[in-house]
Amino acid sequence: MKIIIVGCGKIGISIIESLVGEGSDVVAVDSSPSVIDEIGNTYDVMCVCGNGADIETLKEAGVSKADLFVAVTHSDELNMLACFVAERMGAKHTIARIRNPEYNDKSLDFLGKQLGLTVSVNPEWLAAKELYNILKLPAAVNIESFSGGNLEMVELRLKQQSILDGLSLIELRKKYNAKFLICAVQRGEEVYIPDGNFVLKSGDRIGITASTTEIQKLLRMLGLMQNSAKSVMILGASRISYYLTKRFINSGNKVVVIDKDERVCEAFAAQLPEAVVICGDGSEQELLLEEGLGSTDAFVALTGMDELNILVSIFASNQGVPKVISKVNRSQLALMADNLGLDCIVSPKKTVSDILARYARAIKNSQGSNSIETLYRLMDGRVEAVEFNVSKDFPGSKIPLKDLALKPNTIIAGIIRGRKSIIPGGMDEIQAGDRVVVIVAGQQLIDLGDILR
Repeated sequence: MKIIIVGCGKIGISIIESLVGEGSDVVAVDSSPSVIDEIGNTYDVMCVCGNGADIETLKEAGVSKADLFVAVTHSDELNMLACFVAERMGAKHTIARIRNPEYNDKSLDFLGKQLGLTVSVNPEWLAAKELYNILKLPAAVNIESFSGGNLEMVELRLKQQSILDGLSLIELRKKYNAKFLICAVQRGEEVYIPDGNFVLKSGDRIGITASTTEIQKLLRMLGLMQNSAKSVMILGASRISYYLTKRFINSGNKVVVIDKDERVCEAFAAQLPEAVVICGDGSEQELLLEEGLGSTDAFVALTGMDELNILVSIFASNQGVPKVISKVNRSQLALMADNLGLDCIVSPKKTVSDILARYARAIKNSQGSNSIETLYRLMDGRVEAVEFNVSKDFPGSKIPLKDLALKPNTIIAGIIRGRKSIIPGGMDEIQAGDRVVVIVAGQQLIDLGDILR
């Protein structure tokens, strides 16, 4: 499968890494010779230096044979133009990164149809949505939704002396009357797809699938339920900050935004006058305390510097802020942040990489019968959660799950039948028309049939 990536910044490189790992034939296009040289020295991909909307550049990249064309330069307009030209030159599917808030849903829908876009992605909007969901359920370190929100996977970190320490999953299900499934556990560098005999330990990062109401019910039983954040302090007046602040204010909540760039602050305040915008250096501890860090429900670090986000988040955590979230794009620093106790990390580039991996696999599976609906990478990328639409040709249909010969490190985490979410037991069956959520470690799924031995 041939995929062309135009624009090799942070997002572009993350996509290249992801798709090379998927085994795709990737072509990288960028106008900077130094960037292209670095990409060529680092990854096993074809590299083309030039303007991604230029016909000759795209001919050299082989656009007429491209299964997927992705434009993620810093310019929305260039991305749209590049996709338009690529589609006219024969690219089968095109995806453009469009970040400007001025492009609303109606205009994007119109532009998409006129330009032949398969889809547009806005990493900052997606990250803000992820942040908002976590702030509404602060006990979680990550939340992913399936089937339009009918089923969720929530990741939790078991604190020291957790009441779950030493409990097997069988004992846990018997003790707590809620419909849920612990489908993945990360313990240090190891990841497990657990069975009923697996024993939990403090410090584990666990993935739980359930409906939203059952998740909340379980958290209340465990004494982990926290009130939704009503006030939030945001460091950095970025695009993510704009989308998050808008969502939070529309919910009737209080937002304080701090940034040291005076012009950025003025523009932000003009766009969102309901927010409190402070012009100052957010790395100064006194400023944060003066503006109410100690009394806020949540602190979110969204500057363009991973290191600053981590350091200030550690300070906020030490001040007793109930929920602290950091934006960290570099995977090495994300691991460091986790080791320092910052277990709630967001990464826009990871979100986009997951979306592109899903589209790539969906295209690969176009000859198959069980289409991919959703794909997420969890537990530092070691676990995948894939949602499939089940066709009548699936060989595992109408067989009790206890009798299905699943591959190792594979679990059926949820079945969505119509609007009903089922946390499956051994006697449940997969039926044609269902949506099925599968959790796997150490493998990639293209078709639902891949889960069977």
